[in-house]
Amino acid sequence: MKDPVSKVLILEESPARLQSLKQFCDKNALVGLKVRRSSLLDVLRTNIDLGAVLLAEDYGDSPQQTAHIAKEIHTARPELPLIVCRQERATLEDLSDSIQRAACAVCVAGDEDGLYRIIQERIFCLIYPNALLRGIAEIMRSVLTGQFPGAAVLVDSPYIVHDRGMVGEVFSLMQLESNWCRGYMMLQAEEESLLALADQPTEKAVAWKFRALNDLLAETTNLIWGAFKNRFLGSPGTASGMRVPMIVNHKRKYISFGTQNPQLCFRANLTNTTTWIGTKIHARFIFNLNWTPEEFQEAPRKLAGLVESGELELF
Repeated sequence: MKDPVSKVLILEESPARLQSLKQFCDKNALVGLKVRRSSLLDVLRTNIDLGAVLLAEDYGDSPQQTAHIAKEIHTARPELPLIVCRQERATLEDLSDSIQRAACAVCVAGDEDGLYRIIQERIFCLIYPNALLRGIAEIMRSVLTGQFPGAAVLVDSPYIVHDRGMVGEVFSLMQLESNWCRGYMMLQAEEESLLALADQPTEKAVAWKFRALNDLLAETTNLIWGAFKNRFLGSPGTASGMRVPMIVNHKRKYISFGTQNPQLCFRANLTNTTTWIGTKIHARFIFNLNWTPEEFQEAPRKLAGLVESGELELF
């Protein structure tokens, strides 16, 4: 399983600096995205998964316009780290108040070491053990194949996001708690495409309705959570008094777990092998209450395999 990647929106016009940033992204598990200035806000208002925004100090036609762009980005997506790339000085002090309020970090163009440190601090600040990444992908592939027997299941490489947008109209939540992590697992999907995928001429899918879809997603969530629990969580951790409010804004398709930490994401692509109807299920792991991966332990593979197959039950 590859290390997680993250998408970054690059707001830069210089061809030379764009080429340098492309090479940097290729070397550091980043997927650089470029957008026309006129479409910037439209893109930010979509459900595109992003880890950060890189803004060149001369991106606008004037310093005032660049400051205005920074303010618009921060207003539209305040959870996204905004990194300003300057030509000479790695400081925000002589920039406008709008940029100082919006930006979380600054670097000098061409200083790869400086930008690398910022990326590690702002995007890849949580370390995910490879056994955890590989195991989640295996669990999702196994459960979804069982839940959607007529579909081919492909799980993409994991990725890191800072955005708080919701994907689709239906989502489920399960709490995760152990001595090494506390947080939530969330599945998200588009109702219409998931209904179309499930509405096959099989006994299980006769007269498919959205309530049945909710039951299917709940069962899928429970199966993934159960396999995750048996394989990774081990003994439950000592519950602390710490609680963080969760905010859901349906109109804005926004959900917040009250933390600045990035979220670990997996996307499963499901395709009906008969009708070729497809959909995607997005899984997010939000460790907003505790994250101590040095205490992470995977259950022995032989035992984990028996648990996942149903031959052995842990209780």
